[in-house]
Amino acid sequence: MDIKDFEAGVLIKQATGYKSFIPETIDHPFVWTEASVNTLLEKATLHLGALNSFSQFVPDISLFIRMHVVKEATESSRIEGTQTNMEEAFFKPEEINPEKRNDWQEVNNYILAMNHAIDRLEKLPLSTRLLKEAHTILLDSVRGSHKLPGEFRSSQNWIGGATINDAVFIPPPFGELNRLMSDLENFIHNGDIHVPHLVKIAIAHYQFETIHPFLDGNGRIGRLMITLYLLSNKIIQKPILYLSDYFEKHKGLYYDNLMAVRRTNDLTQWIKFFLEAVSETCKTAAERLQQILLLRQDCEGKRIISFGRKVPVAKKLLDHLYTQPILNAQQVAEVLNISTVTAYKLIADFMKAGILKETTGFKRNRFFLFKEYLDIFHQ
Repeated sequence: MDIKDFEAGVLIKQATGYKSFIPETIDHPFVWTEASVNTLLEKATLHLGALNSFSQFVPDISLFIRMHVVKEATESSRIEGTQTNMEEAFFKPEEINPEKRNDWQEVNNYILAMNHAIDRLEKLPLSTRLLKEAHTILLDSVRGSHKLPGEFRSSQNWIGGATINDAVFIPPPFGELNRLMSDLENFIHNGDIHVPHLVKIAIAHYQFETIHPFLDGNGRIGRLMITLYLLSNKIIQKPILYLSDYFEKHKGLYYDNLMAVRRTNDLTQWIKFFLEAVSETCKTAAERLQQILLLRQDCEGKRIISFGRKVPVAKKLLDHLYTQPILNAQQVAEVLNISTVTAYKLIADFMKAGILKETTGFKRNRFFLFKEYLDIFHQ
């Protein structure tokens, strides 16, 4: 099927009066004749290949992956209205303002769900089962915990609008979910469909968001599915590519392009938007890794080198800061197995070297921030 001839689905009137959207199945070949798709696909593939190659040569890249995961969790959750920022994600729950604790929990659940799903890919393929496992973790003990964690919905949901009667979009009835999700899973794994991976996951992401199989968390699970697909197909070797930051920055276009497929069958424009998102995100991720390497070289080669006998323990703390860039003296003492007094002295050295910055302004219960490192992810 040429994507310009794609028919997204039909609106079916339900017994209670509203019309729900029944998407067409997608487990079949796709082709296209629009040259701009090829141009964008080539650009995205080149940038993705460059990022993948670069990531394999970055020393100790696992130190930096947690920050990429936290960045993704924060941005993907922000698309859904959560307000927790990256800095807050590193605190313990008791250190968070009670008014923001629910948002904090949602972001940290997403981090746990991502890490679980990535680890499970070693034994379990990208599948409905894997997505349900991630969904269970995502909704654990948060505002959506009553919305069937880990299970497909058993009632009608909708997107936008105060009620279903003024909804922007009404996904298919729950009786269609098993059929449609089975078709989606078959499409993902169908080796006889010779569609480039980036186009395939673009179509799969659109279809998942259109099916909207869960009562809550569909956006986050659908965006997580993109990274899981790329990892499971060895398109990327390390989990460092996440599109939520781009989608959040272009939130209006993200939703508009998804809706345009459903309303006008314009699958081409959605794929073009998706490929541009991949290109720009890959460029940003590669630049970020390059900045991290330069910062690491500066900290290790120029700053802590003057610490004398403290250099080995300083190097250990610096490595820890790449995974936990906000901490207090007690945490430093625990990580390095030193006394709190010694930890404060080491923190003082790091502050003089410009690596750590005190964030609270208090004399007690102080937290220290690896600001230069966090700034790289805020750019």
